[in-house]
Amino acid sequence: MQGLENNIRNQIGNAIRSLGTPGSTLPELTISPTKPEFEGDITLVCFPLTKIMGKSPEQVGQEIGTYLSEHCPEISGFNVVKGFLNLSINDRAWLSELWNLTQSDGFGPMARNGQKVLVEFSSPNTNKPLHLGHVRNIFLGAALSELMEYAGFEVIRANLINDRGIHICKSMVAYKRKANGETPAGAGIKGDHFVGNYYVLYNTMYKEETEALVASGMPEAEAAEKASILLEARQMLLDWENGNPEVKDLWKTMNAWVYEGFEASYRRMGIHFDKYYYESDTYILGKDIVQEGLQKGVFYKKEDGSVWIDLSGEGLDHKLVLRADGTSVYITQDIGTADLKYQDYGMERSVYVVGNEQDYHFEVLFHILRKLERPYAFGLHHLSYGMVDLPTGKMKSREGTVVDADDLMKEVVGAAREKTAELGKIADFQADELETLYEVLGIGAIRYFLLKVDPKKRMLFNPQESIELNGNTATAIQYTHARISSICRKASQSGIGEKFNHMPASLSKTEKDLLMHLLRFRSHLAEAAENYSPAVLANYMYETSRLYNSFFAHESIFQAETPQLVQFRVALSNHTGEAIRACGKILGIVMPERM
Repeated sequence: MQGLENNIRNQIGNAIRSLGTPGSTLPELTISPTKPEFEGDITLVCFPLTKIMGKSPEQVGQEIGTYLSEHCPEISGFNVVKGFLNLSINDRAWLSELWNLTQSDGFGPMARNGQKVLVEFSSPNTNKPLHLGHVRNIFLGAALSELMEYAGFEVIRANLINDRGIHICKSMVAYKRKANGETPAGAGIKGDHFVGNYYVLYNTMYKEETEALVASGMPEAEAAEKASILLEARQMLLDWENGNPEVKDLWKTMNAWVYEGFEASYRRMGIHFDKYYYESDTYILGKDIVQEGLQKGVFYKKEDGSVWIDLSGEGLDHKLVLRADGTSVYITQDIGTADLKYQDYGMERSVYVVGNEQDYHFEVLFHILRKLERPYAFGLHHLSYGMVDLPTGKMKSREGTVVDADDLMKEVVGAAREKTAELGKIADFQADELETLYEVLGIGAIRYFLLKVDPKKRMLFNPQESIELNGNTATAIQYTHARISSICRKASQSGIGEKFNHMPASLSKTEKDLLMHLLRFRSHLAEAAENYSPAVLANYMYETSRLYNSFFAHESIFQAETPQLVQFRVALSNHTGEAIRACGKILGIVMPERM
């Protein structure tokens, strides 16, 4: 509805200039959809206009409304409620806007804007399989990537693998002590699960050893530091950093098993990456930049040789960027990796999809990069998201109580299979078609349930609720799309076109509500991209489905009063399906043709 809204904005501007103080600079006009409890389609906020018009908000609304009624043919009526001007737009104007939208591929991607954005997401550790927390991260990152691409950006999907450190060595020590050369293939276990089992085993062995030391009379704090399995893991990390061939070979072997497992999970999720970065390569980066920052006065050195930055002026504190012994900390590595990404791609924006427990870290990182005057520094964004809880409580990786991503997908796809069978509408499906349908429903259910919640909010995930056929679920939306597809197939068999050929003289309420909503696709797309929030589009898709179902319940399609009205309602159904598919593509949710 951009053309219609722009025209009305221009007419409002004309009204203000005609009725107000000549030569005054117009404030930004705030126009939004009228609230359901009031009559009207769009609402102008009049309060900012009182100064230049020298009248009360109610008088401003009344005078602008009268002017528009006389000079703007699209306006069919108005009312003023406490300084809010509610404007009613005639049906012909709405129909004309929808015609223009559908003639110009209004639900397709926007033209490229010449800017690049790099989205870093997933970023797993190679000591355990992907779990539910990773799944929210992955689906957020994938949806944001598609969203930005749809909004006109060139997108690079990046995955920074945490493949080094003490936690990796813990899995390696447990494997070395207990595996006897066992492999994932020999054990019949997926590679990431296989290695993850040894991480859990390490923590079990560590706990047993510390308890035994305490029982022998050693203080608990001392026992926690002197357990032989911990000392072995620490030595293994030193050996890895010094290039010990035996340690490096075991590290490569176990990581390769994990990568194979990750890729299988990513394929099932429908996820791909354009670039992989590895912490084993990037952990040495950033030291040269610290020296550059010292020369520029961005950092300062303490007497012990450690290097810091003072961010107290930014409301933070003093932050260590290099230890006294010259070794890096995480922020050092991230400074270097940010430079590496820019060298690789020269992007205008860089988005980090990372949980909100790292909010402080990224605030510090972004301040440092701005002080270092990096050309990309003001295009950095942390897409911070809340934790995912379960009905049973929090997840704990080291205790093996996390919800595994593979198990979750298996469970929800299984639930989709059961519910579909209960409906009893699968007689016409071949066996392979059914398996594809179950996968589409199950993976779609997980994606949508995790994406419909604003990323910043902590959320509760219930696998069974995600697959419900009624309510705000992917399954319900997919069912609506299948219904629309059925209508379009029937229309095609009857020789009825799916594009607008005939426009009715007037619109019913449900037709108008649906039509107006379809016209707001572009504004919701822009809002979602601007706020880095796939949830905006997920909820737009749900509302599209809800409004279509209301239309379907109130208006007959094939039994409409005239052939022209039949054709219009078929076309309205078809374009609703296009809007749902566009949202589904961005969110990574496949819309089946039949269910």
